[in-house]
Amino acid sequence: MIKLIITDLDGTFLNSNGDYDRALFMEVSAIMAEKGVHFAACTGKQCNRVEELFGDYSRNLWIVGDSATRIKYDGKFVYQSLIKNELGLRIINTLQEVSSQHVIIACTSEGAVIRADLAQRLKDKVRNSYSSMVEVDDLGALTSDFVKITVYDEEGHCPQTRPHLSTFENEVYIVVSEAAWIDIADYGVHKGTTIQKLQELLGVSKHETMAFGDGYNDIELLAMAEYSFAMRNAFEETKAVANFITGYNDANAVQETIKRMLALQS
Repeated sequence: MIKLIITDLDGTFLNSNGDYDRALFMEVSAIMAEKGVHFAACTGKQCNRVEELFGDYSRNLWIVGDSATRIKYDGKFVYQSLIKNELGLRIINTLQEVSSQHVIIACTSEGAVIRADLAQRLKDKVRNSYSSMVEVDDLGALTSDFVKITVYDEEGHCPQTRPHLSTFENEVYIVVSEAAWIDIADYGVHKGTTIQKLQELLGVSKHETMAFGDGYNDIELLAMAEYSFAMRNAFEETKAVANFITGYNDANAVQETIKRMLALQS
């Protein structure tokens, strides 16, 4: 019996415009509530941004956000794992030495910190995932610990940047989620480990979990669910680890699959 449903957002639950069918979600939410099923969004997006996307529904939504470094429910953080400030500053310095073209997003408890001199189109891109943004002149002057550090490269050079971070592999978790993005979290922390914490918190097993994903960073997520679905638009490596393939994100495949699966559950 399915007791927990988890979905990635970008490329999975959300369509190409970064939105979702809200009327359909009203119907799906009612079905999940009737069946007593927990629903979670597992995403690189800031928790506050997820709350913006789901509005009133976010009160009953488990948010595994900020690249799975935090779990938030009903407005309260119930788990988080941070990168120490000194280590984060060393990583930022390395990224700045590698290139001046990519965007470094240094996420702290205060918000997503970016350089003030970024072009407006890049600030707008960051705003798609982060509702709380802080602009500074020097990222190296930050004194807080880091929720995560993210790199956005509009030219898609993140696979080439990744080798420059190899010296940090025993100190942080690093994943190239796609060509334009790198996410860096506390050591040993990724979607799989944080979902395991959520399952323990809810008393739900892998065999009672359904999950959806499309990216490289969803591979660990799908491994935590017996009912694991890769999107038709997912990377081939992600499809290879999923037990099932569903439709496209632009066709509301996550919500339609949830409806069909829960209809079979008495």
